[in-house]
Amino acid sequence: MRRVKIFRIGLLILLTLAGTIAAEAQSRRDEQDTEFGPVVRAYLGYLRNEQEVVDDRVSRREVSRAYYRRNSNRIRALRQMAIQLAEESGNDYLPELEAAARDELKNLFEDPPQPGTFQAGEVLNNTFRFLGVVRATEVFYLFARLDPYEQAELMQKEKQRTQAEAAGETPQATKPATTITTPANAAQTTQTTRPRRATAP
Repeated sequence: MRRVKIFRIGLLILLTLAGTIAAEAQSRRDEQDTEFGPVVRAYLGYLRNEQEVVDDRVSRREVSRAYYRRNSNRIRALRQMAIQLAEESGNDYLPELEAAARDELKNLFEDPPQPGTFQAGEVLNNTFRFLGVVRATEVFYLFARLDPYEQAELMQKEKQRTQAEAAGETPQATKPATTITTPANAAQTTQTTRPRRATAP
């Protein structure tokens, strides 16, 4: 009985310490979030809510541990990239972010490109701008989804380039659909869009 009692007391102490550490970490995150404007803070709050949903689902055994780990890591990767973009641009703006592990690229691309060929700022399929790689326990590839106006503009340029090539011309006004820009500059040239859910379907 005495050993059982000691074990229970030790377990209670460990749980209390874990709760305290988690609370302090959350407090530090909340303080860091106040450095940003309402748009960025709202997105970071959205990610916190998504983590709470994932935590709740795994506690109810509605999802597997593998699902829980993958999506918790994805949320951390999205948070890290969101903070990086906000700090680099200095603007209260975030594009619609996507985070995909290597085996999930097929969910974004019909014919997934080789990750080793990605360049920061590169536009893929006139739809996604590659932002970079984030290691959150596992590697995630981060993309910004272009808004409809940007996509339409790129498709129009691609059409003009194709027509010019067919006519044997190389006009200066047309550029390839794949362009290189820095993430910070990219953030200043697009409209604010609603963030996509961080958890996988």
